[in-house]
Amino acid sequence: MKFLDLAKVYIRSGAGGNGCVSFRREKYIEFGGPDGGDGGDGGSVWVEAVDGLNTLIDFRYQQHFFADNGRPGMGRQRTGADGKDIVLRVPVGTEILDEDQETLIADLTEVGERVLLAKGGNGGWGNLHFKTSTNQAPRRANPGQEGVERTLWLRLKLIADVGLVGLPNAGKSTFLAATSNARPKVADYPFTTLHPNLGVVGIDGVEFVVADIPGLIEGASEGRGLGDLFLGHVERCAVLLHLVDGSSGTLVEDYQTILDELAAYGGGLAEKPRVTVLNKIDTLDDEERAFLRDELQAAGARDVMLMSGVSGEGVDDVLRALRAHIDAGRLREKPAEEDAPWQP
Repeated sequence: MKFLDLAKVYIRSGAGGNGCVSFRREKYIEFGGPDGGDGGDGGSVWVEAVDGLNTLIDFRYQQHFFADNGRPGMGRQRTGADGKDIVLRVPVGTEILDEDQETLIADLTEVGERVLLAKGGNGGWGNLHFKTSTNQAPRRANPGQEGVERTLWLRLKLIADVGLVGLPNAGKSTFLAATSNARPKVADYPFTTLHPNLGVVGIDGVEFVVADIPGLIEGASEGRGLGDLFLGHVERCAVLLHLVDGSSGTLVEDYQTILDELAAYGGGLAEKPRVTVLNKIDTLDDEERAFLRDELQAAGARDVMLMSGVSGEGVDDVLRALRAHIDAGRLREKPAEEDAPWQP
């Protein structure tokens, strides 16, 4: 399934039905009087966050959502039927933006959360409502109220506990593949990750969600590369995992580039808790590891950890460090492993 995190939709609520002008006409009833019914209310447009979705791809193929109009009223005091509401089902973490893409209308962060986007028009009154002692045969009725038409943007920001950041080819996808059941593309060239990946990671009986986004490059906050398009997916994370390639010849410059881009992007990313990890240590000896670790700490990194996603060295220690930064309310108990089925 293709990943899509931005979609434009056109919505319109239903118009209310017109009121009816009618009089009671029955044999042997000389003064029937007005009996026009009211029009039905138009349908409304709602948006709801549902479980089981992690992309807005459904809105690539349908962008127009129109609720039903209310039915007009009829004689014998019959009220018109209300129009049916329409519900846009979106993933948890979806923001609803106005047409300017800046004004935030709603932010759906919990399953089942519903927001009214466009209210249906009210049905018009029939002539029965206008009967008075001085006007006992009114010949007027109200038209139904028009529906509301809007153009909106849907923007998805994934709900994850840990966000992976680093330069292209820093080993982010390898780490995700080694610690979860996610299977992102892994190769020995930059920009193998073209869209965010989510993986559920378990350690010491608890689980949390890790988001891997395309690698950042210098100028990403200004639109260069792919990272700027997806940095919003780590805005909601509790902690950032900053991977630095130990085999790179420009270690300190790589580290500083990521910090500069996080600060330039904004959204509070630079202030988030961050775990800095020297990755790919399987290619380094003990002396090189100590030297590069001291270089990173001299550049401002705190408590630099060592890890290799390929060999698994130091992976559990990194996961425990991430868990310490995650709120207890976010953690989930890891399901117990089922016993192997009986075999003869």
